[in-house]
Amino acid sequence: MRLDKNTYGTVILVYVLSAALIFLLFRFVHIWWVVWPLTLVILWICLWQTAFHMVPDRKSAGSSSVVTAVADGRVVYIRRAYEKEFLCKECQVVSIYMDFWDVHANFWPVTGSVVYTMYHPGQHFLAFKSKASEENEHTCTCIRTNEGKDVFFKQLAGGFARRIVCYAEEGLAVTAGEQCGIIKFGSRIDLFLPLDARIVVSDGDKVRACETVIAHL
Repeated sequence: MRLDKNTYGTVILVYVLSAALIFLLFRFVHIWWVVWPLTLVILWICLWQTAFHMVPDRKSAGSSSVVTAVADGRVVYIRRAYEKEFLCKECQVVSIYMDFWDVHANFWPVTGSVVYTMYHPGQHFLAFKSKASEENEHTCTCIRTNEGKDVFFKQLAGGFARRIVCYAEEGLAVTAGEQCGIIKFGSRIDLFLPLDARIVVSDGDKVRACETVIAHL
């Protein structure tokens, strides 16, 4: 495992603020049963934030015909929807919600080439709400496989997420299971798949990025 390169500043800030708080506690609060529990809570927060921003080493189950989860989390719905930004057609949508305890690094769901990417500023509604897909800050990316299949996904900021990182560039060749970015704090991935894709997950399923197969193209 390694720390995501775009989160060094965030993690350092957490540790600096935590050290300052612990110093103030020991300097000005002289009640041991207050100081030590609070110190342990602060240290736990440091460890949690470190783990939160780690990029796990995983063996990918994806390929140009096998779509894997972009992120750790839980499938909150599977439905049909019209993708109007780039594909301009009806798709199957698998939505994965990440909570505070999930690793928030994101990974390419399929092998192919990036044919579209776009960042959209927006609101910060809770990520599991349906309107978040259109109104929240998000980044859209489409990968075209060697067989000509398009896999489109949205990285959606949530109520607390304030930064989306995406490594997509048009023309970039990508491999399923390699890191494609990170979303800081609670957020969601919407994965748009062709109507003839065979989805193999269900509502409520817990999924792991790279390892959980979402669909076969």
